[in-house]
Amino acid sequence: MQRIVLWDVDHTLVENSGVSKEIYASAFKALAGREAELPAPTEGRTDRAIMREMFIRHGLPVPDWERAQQALEEAGRCREADLRRRGHVLPGVQDALKALAADPAICSSVLTGNISANAHVKLRAFGLDGLLDMAVGGYGEDSDDRARLVDAARARIHAAHGIPLVSPTVLIGDTPRDVRAAHDAQAHCIAVASGIHSVAELRAAGADAVVPDLTDTEGLLTLLREVLT
Repeated sequence: MQRIVLWDVDHTLVENSGVSKEIYASAFKALAGREAELPAPTEGRTDRAIMREMFIRHGLPVPDWERAQQALEEAGRCREADLRRRGHVLPGVQDALKALAADPAICSSVLTGNISANAHVKLRAFGLDGLLDMAVGGYGEDSDDRARLVDAARARIHAAHGIPLVSPTVLIGDTPRDVRAAHDAQAHCIAVASGIHSVAELRAAGADAVVPDLTDTEGLLTLLREVLT
């Protein structure tokens, strides 16, 4: 049976070192005509939700999504060099992605709150895009609700590869929102304590398994086999 593995991007695969918040601030300024006074509320939210909340918090009308997405794309397009200079790939990520890319029984893609264009920018900056099937991921433009991104990814995977929608699926991410999204979508979650949440917090959130980082490739593969059985 084919299996699906969906990776979060920020703080799971890469550390963006503040570039993400700069993208949101730049998009906000382009849309609102003024600087943001409050930072973007991120932490596992989708880009739709982040932009909406920024405008609500500033007491401004929420722009239509098409304009917001265009502003985000324009803000992200010129940040690849900044990401490469200031950010980094998190420990163990390349080996883990290579191991899954080499397994024909696994479709390895992304499940991220970033819009597709900016997810590509972030992963291309570090040469990770070629290790994932980016065309079939779930992205921030798909829904406000992170769980629905799982369904969007499954639908794309089914259309592209014929993998059944009910195939065993696991999300790998670093926040309680990843855990909740997985379970709301009847998927599993392996949580990685590589962001601001501790192993204990992620266990309390209900993750099926928690690892401190991705440095143990064989251990991760064992967990995936156990979770996806």
